[in-house]
Amino acid sequence: MAKTPAAPTPNGAPSDGTVLNGTALGGSKGRPTPSRAEQEAARKRPLVADTKEAKQRRKAEIARDRERARVGMAAGDEKYLPVRDKGPQRKFARDFVDSGWHLGELIMPAMVLVILLSFVPNPALTYYSFVGLWVFIFFVVGDMLLTSIRVKKAARAKFGDRTEKGLGWYSAMRTIQMRFMRLPKAQVKRGEHPA
Repeated sequence: MAKTPAAPTPNGAPSDGTVLNGTALGGSKGRPTPSRAEQEAARKRPLVADTKEAKQRRKAEIARDRERARVGMAAGDEKYLPVRDKGPQRKFARDFVDSGWHLGELIMPAMVLVILLSFVPNPALTYYSFVGLWVFIFFVVGDMLLTSIRVKKAARAKFGDRTEKGLGWYSAMRTIQMRFMRLPKAQVKRGEHPA
């Protein structure tokens, strides 16, 4: 194979990688050749520089989107609801539950009351408060079962036999939430039964 002549170096110094006075000349670079991964990593740069203003802008957009989703979910907007709350049958079940009074709404205040009564140094009062709480829970479970049956019956009357699975459980769980804590928020007033 023919060799191409080496380019002349300035001052007539040798170009074949020889060392002159302790420094490498010509072809030697004094360090190992970087691997391909190292070369690619050195070339990688973000397409758009991540400036402080861009980060703040992105953070503000995320906060705005999150707030819009929270408000939309509270208002019952289908677009922002989680999968378990979407659909006309779930909306019907929510409206059915929200239109009436339920014992389950009082379960949390009753538990707080029993906890407060347990601090009173009267064993009879503590005992009867716990017994009363268990009796109340029994009635709450009965109310949940009746609501579940009523919602399923009303849904079958409105939507036919194609009712969603878990509709009764969905409505029963909504009865034990205090009205102001429910998400999506109640869209109907008490006594205003859904159509």
